[in-house]
Amino acid sequence: MALAALGFSWSISRVSLYRHRPLIFCISKVGSSSSSSSSSCSVVVESSSFVEEKGTENASHLIGNRQRDGDSQAPRWKKLSSVELGIRSSMISKPARMVLNALKKKGHEVYLVGGCVRDLILKRTPKDFDIITSAELKQVRNTFLRCEVIGRRFPICHVHVDETMIEVSSFSTSGRNSFGGLRNNVKRPPGCSERDYMRWKNCLKRDFTVNGLFFDPYAKIIYDYVGGMEDIKKAKVRTVIPANLSFVEDCARILRAFRVASRLGFRFTKEIALSLRVLSRSVLKLDKGRILMEVNYMLAFGSGEASLRLLWRFGLLELLLPFQASYFVSQHFKRRDKGSNLLLSLFASLDKVVAPDRPCHSSLWLAILAFHKALVDKPRDPLVVAAISLALHSGGSLLEAIEIARGINQPHDSIYMELRESPVLHSKLAMRDEVIDLAASIKDVLLKMASAHYVSQAMGMYPQAPRTDLVFVTEALLQRTCSIFDCVRRGMERGTVSRQLKIDYDSLSSGSLKEVRRTLARIVFDTVYPKKSQERS
Repeated sequence: MALAALGFSWSISRVSLYRHRPLIFCISKVGSSSSSSSSSCSVVVESSSFVEEKGTENASHLIGNRQRDGDSQAPRWKKLSSVELGIRSSMISKPARMVLNALKKKGHEVYLVGGCVRDLILKRTPKDFDIITSAELKQVRNTFLRCEVIGRRFPICHVHVDETMIEVSSFSTSGRNSFGGLRNNVKRPPGCSERDYMRWKNCLKRDFTVNGLFFDPYAKIIYDYVGGMEDIKKAKVRTVIPANLSFVEDCARILRAFRVASRLGFRFTKEIALSLRVLSRSVLKLDKGRILMEVNYMLAFGSGEASLRLLWRFGLLELLLPFQASYFVSQHFKRRDKGSNLLLSLFASLDKVVAPDRPCHSSLWLAILAFHKALVDKPRDPLVVAAISLALHSGGSLLEAIEIARGINQPHDSIYMELRESPVLHSKLAMRDEVIDLAASIKDVLLKMASAHYVSQAMGMYPQAPRTDLVFVTEALLQRTCSIFDCVRRGMERGTVSRQLKIDYDSLSSGSLKEVRRTLARIVFDTVYPKKSQERS
C-alpha cells in the first residue's frame, strides 16, 4: 500500500593564538556517503593543540608553494596528465564544454579551475564548472548572447547556456582585485614562463590548496602550483596562505572549510583546526544572505549529516543553528560522539536522495529542522508521524493517510526519544487531532527559528554556551516552508495517497511545493520506519 508508495578574513598575530587555552577538537568518522575514492576518509583533526612548525618561513615562501626544502626561488610546480588521472572530456558538462569551445575559438586561453577540477580528479560529479580565461570580461560578454557581468569588487561573468549558468572569470580582473598586497608583490621566479606566472598568481588568491588546480582540457594538463594534489592524496583541507591570515582576509572561508571537509570527507590540518575555533565568531559579520547560501551548500547537497557533526564539534552549530545545538547538549551528545540521534538520522536520509549535482531547495532542510524540533518539544506516537508523512506525500489526503497509518505493522525505530507510543489514539478523530496539532507545532517552530528573540534564548538553559540572535532565514523562505504543511487540515476528505517514487530533481531544486512535500514525507517515513529496523533491534 502506501508503505511501498513512500519507498521508504588581514592580520592577526601568532602570539594571540598562543594565548588561547588548548582546545580539544579531534574529529572522527563523519559518515560521508561519498564514492569509494581516497576522499572517503574520516574527518580528523591532526592534533588537539596548535604546534608551531620548526623554523620560520618568509612570506613569499609561505604563499608560494609551501615547499619543505625552503627554496622559494625554485618552485616545484607540477603538471599532470589528465588522461593518466582518468579524466575524460565526457565528464565535463555539455554547457561548460560549449563555453570553453566558444572562448577557445576566439583565441583565448581557457581553463577549468577550482572545485570542479578537484572533483574530476576524485571521480565525483562537480556541483558546477567554473572557468577562467585570458579574455577580458567585456570580450566574454560579447561572445555570448546570454551573459552578464556581476559584482563590483570582484566582477565575473555569468554565462547562461539553456538552464545552466557557467561562471567565467578573467585573469586580468582577478589580478587587479585582491584582498591584500602580500600576494600581489610575489616576484616572478627565474625560469618561470609568463603563463605559469599568470596561473600561479591566481592560485595564490584562492582559499584552499585543493581548490587551486587548473585544468586545460585541450592540452589535457592539470597545473598544480600550491600542493593541491598532495593534499587530495592525503585527504587534507589546507589553506593556501596561513589559516589565521586566510580566515581574517575572508571569514566566509571558515564556512567553506566546513563545506569542503564535510562533502569530501577530508580532515583539517591542525593550523586550520585552531583558527576555526579562534575565529569562528567572525562569521557573524557576514551578510545574512551569504550565511544562508553557505548553510544551504552544507545541508542541501548530500553532506548534511557530516556538516552538522562538524559544526557541532567545532562549536559553530551554537552560532548558526542554536536550537539544534541545544538539542545536542540535552542529549549529552559529545563533540567527538560517533553515535547518532534522530536529527542526524533525518539528515542521513536526506543525504541518500540528494547530491552535489541534484540538490534540494533550502525549504526542505529547513522543514526537516523544524519537524524534528517539534518532536523534541513534544514527542509523538510514531503512527502520528507516519500519518502526517502520508498526508504530506498525498498533498492532504488526511483520512486515507490515517487509515493506512493505523494499519502499519512494521516496527518503528525505537531508539529515538522523540518517538513515544500513546495509548489515547483509539479513534480516527483523536489521531486526526494529533496530526493537525503536530503540523501546527512545526509551523510554530519555524516562526521561532525566524525570530531573533527566540533564537537568542535557544541556548538559555546552558549559561556557558555562546549566545547569538542571528537569523538568516528570509521571510520568503519562511513562508514557503510553512506552506509545506498547509495541506494538513481539519477536513476528513478522502483522497489518494500518491504512489510516485521517482524524485523530480529539477522540481525539487526549484522548490516545487509538491515535490518538496513528497521528498520530506519519504525522508521522515524512512527514518522512523527503516527497512532494516528489525535487524537492528
